[in-house]
Amino acid sequence: MPDVRVLTWNLFHGRAVPSAGRPLLHEFATTLAAWPWDVALLQEVPPWWPPLLARAAGADHRAVRTSRNALLPARRAVASRRPDLLKANGGGADAILVRGGLRIDAHAARRLRAWPERRIVHAVRLAVPASGHAGGPSVLDGRPADPTSPDPGSSGAFAGCWVGNLHAQGPSAATHDGPDGPGVPADAPVAFDALARWTGPDDGRPVLLGGDFNLRPGELDGALPAGWSRLASRDVDHLTARGAQAVGAASFPDRTLADGGLLSDHPPLSLRVVARAPPPT
Repeated sequence: MPDVRVLTWNLFHGRAVPSAGRPLLHEFATTLAAWPWDVALLQEVPPWWPPLLARAAGADHRAVRTSRNALLPARRAVASRRPDLLKANGGGADAILVRGGLRIDAHAARRLRAWPERRIVHAVRLAVPASGHAGGPSVLDGRPADPTSPDPGSSGAFAGCWVGNLHAQGPSAATHDGPDGPGVPADAPVAFDALARWTGPDDGRPVLLGGDFNLRPGELDGALPAGWSRLASRDVDHLTARGAQAVGAASFPDRTLADGGLLSDHPPLSLRVVARAPPPT
């Protein structure tokens, strides 16, 4: 059965551990491009990086800006040369990259919160490349794309599949006491609701949501809607799905620099995913 390899990675605003003291765009781009993946979900990306990362990887991409992007040209002038000086204040974005015989034919985004950090969940709909295709529609702030719009080039188990990406707020600022109980993470339910709006009724096709949830596995399990499962985790980074299952164990591609440092303070999380067979009728 066809599968896709999905990778999620928080880029730590283009910095290394320990601090490299220099810009690392080339190292991030070449490292990401060399790993095996079909869909890459990236968080804490310098806002000018997504098209450059996509070009290096031979990928289609969509991105959303998150927090600390006021006066971005001035921030970029400093952060592109000395990323460890501004750290997170260099600006932020989340990005989805797609390759491996797939393309993006729709993009949707919804703001999760404006305070204390601007947080966004966004998603793309996958399709098989069609000749001359130059990209599909986008929607913002929860307005749904049309999941039934014709796409003659789409085929295969993951054609029409939506894949979402987020960087959620930590639980200290992202919990509320509501109908779901005390201390329920506020961002995750809103993100799953957004995916449900964009995908429409469950038609059995896979839906994926990954990224930095800022929740430990047990905390996230309590926020999963019915029909969703957590496929793989590493600390606060997770891959979740409806209508899909993991193939084998997750892997953590090597991000070691030549000097022994590590790209980002988060390891990448990579997993092969296959559409779940429908139950017998």
